[in-house]
Amino acid sequence: MAADKERLERDGCLLLRSAVAGPALTLLADRLGSVKAGARVSTRDPALEEVLAALLGIIASLLPGARAVRALWFDKTQQANWLVPWHQDRTIAVHECRDVPGYGPWSVKQGTCHVEPPFALLAAMLTVRLHIDDCPAENAPLEVAIGSHRERVAAAEAARQAEQFPRHLCLAASGDLWIYRTPILHRSARAATPGRRRVLQVDFCGQRLPGGLQWAD
Repeated sequence: MAADKERLERDGCLLLRSAVAGPALTLLADRLGSVKAGARVSTRDPALEEVLAALLGIIASLLPGARAVRALWFDKTQQANWLVPWHQDRTIAVHECRDVPGYGPWSVKQGTCHVEPPFALLAAMLTVRLHIDDCPAENAPLEVAIGSHRERVAAAEAARQAEQFPRHLCLAASGDLWIYRTPILHRSARAATPGRRRVLQVDFCGQRLPGGLQWAD
């Protein structure tokens, strides 16, 4: 695991093969089948209990004190074949809006308050993507800019900055786990040969929030 941690710190991403068994994936997909693509799922949802426990066991040595603070469900299909340009994940979901120095700007997404925190908090987080389906090159895998996780990048500069780093397509098989430093620059193209690509994405953090702020879940 020491080698995995070193790779994660160096590159900002890490692939763990066959991290979650097939039956757990099938059960998860069945329970989340009616969730809208891109929607936030409460980390307290009983449907996530088994999988979150497994993920926490995997990343505990990579992020001391980690807990799940946000979960998103993605379901890319031929009918929902979206494009996401180069960007950093810059916001966290919180229980309510509060005026706290260093936190802002604010927004509301799907009825939940989101805020851009200090970069040090984002840099201390991990984003985990559990693949329910195989994700070959033609089915729009995430593409990351290796090593781009160490500093904040202005949104308008994301594409230009990504060109300064080696880029990697995050191919995956069902049950594989991609782990990222949350600020890593990434994008996703439209699928060239659309097939179903279901992914559970979970953000983990080991820190508490200041000034009375609370994670949304």
